[in-house]
Amino acid sequence: MAGIFQIKEFKNGLTFQVQVVPHASHTQLVGVQEGLLKIKVTALPMEGAANEACIKLLAKSFALRKSQMEIFAGAKSRKKTVLVKDISRAELEMKINNVLK
Repeated sequence: MAGIFQIKEFKNGLTFQVQVVPHASHTQLVGVQEGLLKIKVTALPMEGAANEACIKLLAKSFALRKSQMEIFAGAKSRKKTVLVKDISRAELEMKINNVLK
């Protein structure tokens, strides 16, 4: 699950990139591949269902509120940028590292 994973700072929060695989057999964080956090979700990529499942999984995995996270870019793509608000970079890095161990 190791790999180079980049968190970027913006004025309204922190961002990182994910690759979402919709319509998987089960929902899970796969790990870091090619600099992206790979996520599998059972939801279909229709009407934002896969995006919602992605945010729900990330929020639960990182012990954050869903309202702290949103799809910042790539809502209709498998590669997405997630924006996380109201958290320090160090705290987010710690939460991600704990989950990816």
